Amino acid sequence: MATLFAGTSGFAYPAWKPGFYPAGLPQAKFLEHYASRLNTVEINYTFRHLPSATTLDSWAKATPDGFTFAIKAHQRITHLLRLKGAEDATAFFFKALEPLRAADRLGPVLFQLPPYLKYDPERLAAYLQIVPMDVRSVFEFRDQSWLVDDVYDLLRAHNVSLCVAESEKLDVPEVITADFVYYRLRKPDYSAAEVEAYAARYRELLAEGRDLYVMFKHEEDHTGALRAEQLLHSAAPIAAPACGDHAT
Repeated sequence: MATLFAGTSGFAYPAWKPGFYPAGLPQAKFLEHYASRLNTVEINYTFRHLPSATTLDSWAKATPDGFTFAIKAHQRITHLLRLKGAEDATAFFFKALEPLRAADRLGPVLFQLPPYLKYDPERLAAYLQIVPMDVRSVFEFRDQSWLVDDVYDLLRAHNVSLCVAESEKLDVPEVITADFVYYRLRKPDYSAAEVEAYAARYRELLAEGRDLYVMFKHEEDHTGALRAEQLLHSAAPIAAPACGDHAT
């Protein structure tokens, strides 16, 4: 059965008190509370740092079965090497994520390309040959030149998802290139009515058997987390959150 995973980019935000986190909740308990209400989180920390095995083990223990961590690929791969000659860096990065994989908590890996990297299908094709096939991968293109059919075909050939990113700068079309779809909803805010409209569309895709990952922008308040929670409830009963029944 297909699953809707909905969450935000990050979780460790004291500013979410008391709208999402209880006022007296210590920061060490943020992830546990987050995972009782949402079923995925996008980790951007890994863009610049590799978390220790101890940290990843603690994340796994703080979350229930069915919760997933979507991990942003390290900048050495995407921004410094720009996918070229990145075999060793890629192998090292995925090895570092092994504790999450072993705990069955590893979700998609997001390769966010820099906005200055223009259309280069040969570069992409070569890199896709070394991406592990047993981990879901997502590519976010931030230059319009990449949004063409031959790039979509390359992604399809490797079951890699085009990141459907919606922001104030660039809207990526909803082109489905894998058996799952990854969305980054990056506008400053979404109304309750807009979330309901997304839920209707996502129910269609879930009925086709596609898992969906939807990440709201966190901003400086808790609105994104509440929108993600609304989306999970609105998509029920076809896709229910793989987390506890806790709500506040």
